[in-house]
Amino acid sequence: MLIVAEDAAAMAALRRQLGALESALDASDKKDKDAQSRIADLGQRLNVALAQRVQELSRYRSDFFGRLRAIIGNRPDVRIVGDRFVFQAEVFFDTGQAALRPEGRIELDKLAGALIELEKQIPPEIPWVLRVDGHTDIRPIASPQFPSNWALSASRAISVVQYLVGRGVPPQRLVAAGFGEYQPLDPDRTEEAFQRNRRLELKLTER
Repeated sequence: MLIVAEDAAAMAALRRQLGALESALDASDKKDKDAQSRIADLGQRLNVALAQRVQELSRYRSDFFGRLRAIIGNRPDVRIVGDRFVFQAEVFFDTGQAALRPEGRIELDKLAGALIELEKQIPPEIPWVLRVDGHTDIRPIASPQFPSNWALSASRAISVVQYLVGRGVPPQRLVAAGFGEYQPLDPDRTEEAFQRNRRLELKLTER
């Protein structure tokens, strides 16, 4: 009888331990579910905040492009393509060169003024930049100064960015990129297509 009682006591102890373990597991599961719920809620709130920021930047982009169009006028060598303002390269540069022409500097003065006004309007928490993309046509260039179309397109974008900085645009709001001949607007091999593909694109975007 003593052995049976001891067995019963041991079984009871084991049941208590098992009950405590189940309670701990239940509490752990609840914590995990609470944590997952909080993570999901934070993710949803982050997505909403990002979407709102993108919408807000899109509104400023639209206003900026409208202002820039009004400033520059209805020139055939300047147009809007999607979310980009596109200048033909000849607006700023002579053939095969990356030094700004006097006529190009005049246009960039207008752009600098619009960017400085934009900087005052966009809330500081929106990390926006103006990206300047240089593009060439498919015909190769190989000169001591520019060993490739990539080098020419990048140098042209940098020339524009440096000029804008010199006119008071904050450098942290500017990005220069060169794409060479690898992003053509027109795949044809005609002089008209070559001219369309020689361009600089301005895009208001996030860092």
